Amino acid sequence: MGAIPADFAGDGDVLTIGGRRVDALVAEAGSTPLFVYDLDLIARRIARFRAAMPAAVKLHYAMKANPYPELLEYIAKRVDGLDVASGREMLAALRAGGKGATISIAGPGKRSGELSAAIEAGVTINVESEGEAQRAIAIGEQLGLRPRLAVRVNPDFEIRGSGMRMGGGAKPFGVDAERVPDLVRRIIESGAQWRGFHIYVGSQALSAEALIDAQRATIELAGSLAKAIGASPPLVNLGGGFGIPYFAGEQPLDVEQVATALAAALEGRDAMLRNSEFAIELGRWLVGECGVYLTTIVDRKLSHGKIFLVTDGGMHHQLAASGNFGQVVRRNYPVAIATRWSEPASEEASIVGCLCTPLDRLADDVMIPTAAVGDLVAVFMAGAYGLTASPQAFLDQQPALEMAVGGG
Repeated sequence: MGAIPADFAGDGDVLTIGGRRVDALVAEAGSTPLFVYDLDLIARRIARFRAAMPAAVKLHYAMKANPYPELLEYIAKRVDGLDVASGREMLAALRAGGKGATISIAGPGKRSGELSAAIEAGVTINVESEGEAQRAIAIGEQLGLRPRLAVRVNPDFEIRGSGMRMGGGAKPFGVDAERVPDLVRRIIESGAQWRGFHIYVGSQALSAEALIDAQRATIELAGSLAKAIGASPPLVNLGGGFGIPYFAGEQPLDVEQVATALAAALEGRDAMLRNSEFAIELGRWLVGECGVYLTTIVDRKLSHGKIFLVTDGGMHHQLAASGNFGQVVRRNYPVAIATRWSEPASEEASIVGCLCTPLDRLADDVMIPTAAVGDLVAVFMAGAYGLTASPQAFLDQQPALEMAVGGG
């Protein structure tokens, strides 16, 4: 399994998160399963981004990574924009203190009600097709409001080695690049506010070189599109794609290398982009490592010579750790026996959840200290695409709790 993030430590035999012992956190919450998010780790990530990146590059939070309200409110005060992917996420962003002018909504299947709510709130709509743009324009006319419309571009390239490819070739996302100029001219002629381009080509990239190539190509594409349109985009959202190392052998992304190359690419950008703003949209990289999923061992059993530690949690809360969220070959997230933190590994065991399915596995054949019923298991890398990306209603088990620590 991969390495436990270096930010975590222990108080004797007990893991601490944000300086607090996990047994105390569980007692405060009332039970497990429990997600705990360390807000101070997020603050350090934001500070690292600000220190590395050119000052002209804005930081947006892709809230689909984790919309937990306390975490969202904390981040909303510290970033330049919130990027949402549904009408309900948009309302959550507004409740968290986000302002309409700094929120954008993407997604290929926006309902007319979502478009209407976005227009009324002054939220930028990243339109994904000519038809969606026309619907938004018509709704704006009905409301007597000028919608803020950006165009999501489907480019003819992608991020090499990205975990999830969002651009290049036939895709349900965005407008193929060659059709963008005509669409933008129609948007401008309609009287709507054209807000620029959204170009998101992939996620979970750990190669600085791959991100550098993708960002350079994105800036070049934005410049050529602007020349074809004959107008400068107010904002170019360069997407995100910054990955984090989940598994053994993976190395952290060199963000500073990416930032240095981005500064050079922006310095040499086309004159049509001289007055454009730029943004990078990050979710996983900001919050992924801040979260820990805590679950209690409720049974210890032996089957054909193998030890199984059965917990009160599982894939219905942390689908990604079970290997069922995009992994082709299942690999273990970093795990630990949180209440035997300083003890050496002494046995090989598999950690499973409480669901009646063989898919419910949190760790296969890992070396850990000898654990007993009542011990707490910690699954790391749980801050992004955890609870809200998991089938919590499956088998109607007890829902997971969430809490945030730090951030003072």
